[in-house]
Amino acid sequence: MPKPTFLKLTTEKQESLIKAAKKEFSRVPLYEASISNIIKDAGIPRGSFYQYFEDKEDLFYFLLDEHSKRNNERFISILKMNNGDLFQSFIDWFKSTLIAFEEPENRKYFKNTFLNMNYRIEKTFTQNIYEERAKSRFLGIINSINSEYLNATNEEELHHIFKIMMAVTMRNLVSVFAKEVPMNEAMKAFSLEIDLLKKGLYKQTV
Repeated sequence: MPKPTFLKLTTEKQESLIKAAKKEFSRVPLYEASISNIIKDAGIPRGSFYQYFEDKEDLFYFLLDEHSKRNNERFISILKMNNGDLFQSFIDWFKSTLIAFEEPENRKYFKNTFLNMNYRIEKTFTQNIYEERAKSRFLGIINSINSEYLNATNEEELHHIFKIMMAVTMRNLVSVFAKEVPMNEAMKAFSLEIDLLKKGLYKQTV
């Protein structure tokens, strides 16, 4: 979490540091990133950086958390647009994410993020590292899902269905960067997997 000192900065100063950090995390993965480059680009002393964040990891996960928050809002918006259809919403959200990744300022940043994925990065990207907010965000999703056609009898099962679909989504997103998969091919593969989940994998016998 950013320190209170960072939150008291003007929006302009906050954005200047965030822009410098994203530029550095786009250049190299987190473990290679340099605080010196960030503070030089942001035009702040090293001492000031440590008044705002504990270290570069703290800053990195703050940026990822902010993205996760916007991601969540976008997913809920898509869910509502699709009248709670979870399967179609994942397809639409995946496509909108790929489009966002095509923007030059985003592509290198997310490429470095996805190709150096670990549990903490995945958890932050898909849910949230700050647990209380994670719960409230997922409740927003749960309340927007139309579970009438889902094979789920309670909220816990619905939660696991969502986690399974998110795992499939994350694997496909990593593949986009690892294999440089074109958007049309990525959409075709992802839509097929979501459709298989929708139909079910076990063939029922009469």
